[in-house]
Amino acid sequence: MRPMLGILAILMLTTPLLAAGRPMTIDDLLAVKSVSDPQVSPDGQWVVYVVSELDRATDKTNSDLWLVSTRGGDPKRLTTAPGADNHPRWSPDGKTIAFTSTRGGSSQIWLLPLDGGEARPLTKLPIDVAGPIWSPTGDQIAFAAEVYPGKTPDETAAKDKAKEAGKSKALVFDRLMIRHWSAWDTGKRNHVFVADVKTGEAVDLTPKLEVNTPPAPFGGSEEYAFSPDGKELAFTAEPLKDHAWSTNTDIWIVPTQGGEPKNLMAANPGGDAQPSFSPDGTRIACLSQARAGFESDLWVLTVRNRADGAIEYQSKALDQPVLSYQWASGRSHERTFEGRIFAVVDDRGTESILEFIFTAPVKNANQSYVQVKGGINTAVQFAQPEEEIVFLRGDAAHPNEIYKAKTDGKGLTPLTNHNGPLLSPLDLAKAEPFQFPGADGDQVSGWLIRPPGFDPKQKYPVLFLIHGGPQGAWHDEWHARWNYAMFAAPGYAVVAINPRGSTGYGQKFTDQISQDWTGRVYDDLMLGLDHALKEYPFLDASRIAAAGGSYGGFMVNWIAGHTDRFKALISHAGVFDLTSKYGTTEELWFPEWEFGGTPWDKPEHYRDRSPSTFVKNFKTPTLVIHGALDFRVPDAQGLGMFTALQRRGVASRYLFFPDEGHWIVKPANRIVWWREIQGWLAEHLKNQ
Repeated sequence: MRPMLGILAILMLTTPLLAAGRPMTIDDLLAVKSVSDPQVSPDGQWVVYVVSELDRATDKTNSDLWLVSTRGGDPKRLTTAPGADNHPRWSPDGKTIAFTSTRGGSSQIWLLPLDGGEARPLTKLPIDVAGPIWSPTGDQIAFAAEVYPGKTPDETAAKDKAKEAGKSKALVFDRLMIRHWSAWDTGKRNHVFVADVKTGEAVDLTPKLEVNTPPAPFGGSEEYAFSPDGKELAFTAEPLKDHAWSTNTDIWIVPTQGGEPKNLMAANPGGDAQPSFSPDGTRIACLSQARAGFESDLWVLTVRNRADGAIEYQSKALDQPVLSYQWASGRSHERTFEGRIFAVVDDRGTESILEFIFTAPVKNANQSYVQVKGGINTAVQFAQPEEEIVFLRGDAAHPNEIYKAKTDGKGLTPLTNHNGPLLSPLDLAKAEPFQFPGADGDQVSGWLIRPPGFDPKQKYPVLFLIHGGPQGAWHDEWHARWNYAMFAAPGYAVVAINPRGSTGYGQKFTDQISQDWTGRVYDDLMLGLDHALKEYPFLDASRIAAAGGSYGGFMVNWIAGHTDRFKALISHAGVFDLTSKYGTTEELWFPEWEFGGTPWDKPEHYRDRSPSTFVKNFKTPTLVIHGALDFRVPDAQGLGMFTALQRRGVASRYLFFPDEGHWIVKPANRIVWWREIQGWLAEHLKNQ
């Protein structure tokens, strides 16, 4: 039996007694308050936002609305009812906040008057609703809800009740996709509704659409927007056919009084998302991808003329993905249009805020200015009349808090500090960037995180992290799950490389992993680790473990068959056999793009890049982790990896979560996840 080793005891014995603070624990991580969704009032004087925290007694998250002045001062808690109060949005006159709340049992829209008085429910539907946004005219609120196409909310609830009462739970399908991420297709779809602010009466604007709008499973209210006159609603919808092997999404527009939706982006075969009208209504912006079938193609900010659909601005020259954006101003003249947009851009391991300034018509004369750099900056809001921006800001050592700055990035000032008391006794290291020559001699980047109580005279075991995607990146961020400080807490130095395939380093660099999952990216990873070992003498080359999730888990499985340099491996939700994974995953566009076709088109490619092909080389002790509800990388992949390790006689352990999907999110399960990972590392990286 594996000896039971304390999470912190093994390696903290060598750290100085007079450290600046103590290492973080899982209790600390779970106690962190999530600050999110800042929304600036129409007069620019106030910010309403959400604070969420875990109730350890019930293992549930409670969310409340808070208010803080843009001039500073102590925040004020606006809601106190148990449950989840989320997604606050100001009315155009600034007198009322609409939000969703579960205080009545289901998720409904509530209205909170700012001049005093209690919140009241607006909608009282028999189904959950989400994502309320106000019409600029203040008489309607749009929101999203799941219904059976052609059915009302009442009919949807009745059908669900009948299904629940039925003795058989059999499902019948005639087409893909039959399940997505962690849920089976029940036939319901997200639809966009509008509710009358006075009566709460709601109307489905997309009753006949048999696809999700906003797209499932992660689309929110950023995927629909009112026109400035309130007469139209633009929204994002999935493809009407070939859903399982198409990445195409389009921007549609529909009258708010009802009518047939019109597809504005049918000519673009790639993805379109996040529609938004210019303040004067003469333009419509969105994010677009040009290539069909590639979910990680460059997201480009695109501005079109409403009158003729002509593209007047695109951010292609930036060569970095635009993640989100907000109009700051826009005014039209007889011949020109002037506009400003603030956007969040994936920027070499950080997320920067850029300001786009343009005058139409412009074809290639793009102007963009980086205003806020460093760490992760998201959820940007423009605040008039002070010409300020309000946003969330965090980094590897700090969870998100709300900040403000002038529109040129100067005067950066925190407005909240909800986690300060929690963080003050902890020793949390910054993420230190480094660069090195990669597989082609080009520059590749990585991060180093020192352990708590760091002493440069000591030698520290190394935990080598490999990110998922594969088109993703390790950012200078506070992560709720794969948290650098938690990995470093027992006394490990953390090294995280952004090899080719990583986003934010130019689209060519991102593209270079497709159809080459095991070539140059593997070289980048090994070269990056070699560089770190040479550059930082306190890293112990004799005690290194590697861990990764999703594609990172695949690469850990690949490493198991190709090198013995690691003392231990941790594979979370990793692909073991590419051919079997193709037939059981849901988003078929992904393997078809990444491997150049189907397994019957490219059998050698699938076989030669499958970790299952190299099982005879497995020697390294490996912890395998998987969730039963993971439909992206089905759990048979984890079981196959564990079976191969056991059959080869390799020290291994299988951590299986029957109630989790691709990510481990439930608090009790997160505690087990960290306990097993840190126990595995302690066993195999202990002093020799």
